[in-house]
Amino acid sequence: MITPSNFLRVANDVNGNPRYVCHYFYLASPVDSDATDRYAVALTRARAFGGKKFHNKQFGGGIAFVSYNLPDLCERINKLNGWF
Repeated sequence: MITPSNFLRVANDVNGNPRYVCHYFYLASPVDSDATDRYAVALTRARAFGGKKFHNKQFGGGIAFVSYNLPDLCERINKLNGWF
């Protein structure tokens, strides 16, 4: 189950909207196939909520979200993964 504490606040996007990053392990359920496919599954799920790859050396395997309501984003992710 993902919570707001699993996210890291990063710099705003070019339009000034707040961005949050989490590791892809929080979006891939344990029953997903192998480790190489798990990132692709997590990224596909994240794109349903506006998630994008986070290309940065400080956070490998991160997925970035633009959100003004982080608890609501966590709730929607948990419902999608069947954890809520």
